[in-house]
Amino acid sequence: MIKLFLFLFPLILNAAPDLYNQGKKLYFSKGCNGCHGISAAGSAQYPALAYRRKAFLTHKLKEYRAKKGATQLSQMMIPFAMGLSDREIDALTTFFSEYREGKSTYTPDLSNRGDGGS
Repeated sequence: MIKLFLFLFPLILNAAPDLYNQGKKLYFSKGCNGCHGISAAGSAQYPALAYRRKAFLTHKLKEYRAKKGATQLSQMMIPFAMGLSDREIDALTTFFSEYREGKSTYTPDLSNRGDGGS
């Protein structure tokens, strides 16, 4: 039994999908970059997503998926989030929180104040 486990364990690890790359593909295929920018750094109107905390982003996407938006800008996210599965939200938030695609103009706000205006 141990030999079987030792044989299968590396296969299971290698078969595990790379959430970061899945999130990156979703970001561009769902058109997120149209508002949040190619480097997920946001703009004057749309918030930065790169380097944000995974738990915060997961909460926000699930709120949007549940058709909850407190502001007009956040309500714009509802149609985009409604079709996302939990797995896709996990992949997207992994991509944002572990962002490693070159340089971004965004400097993370590590304070506990507010939610960044989204």
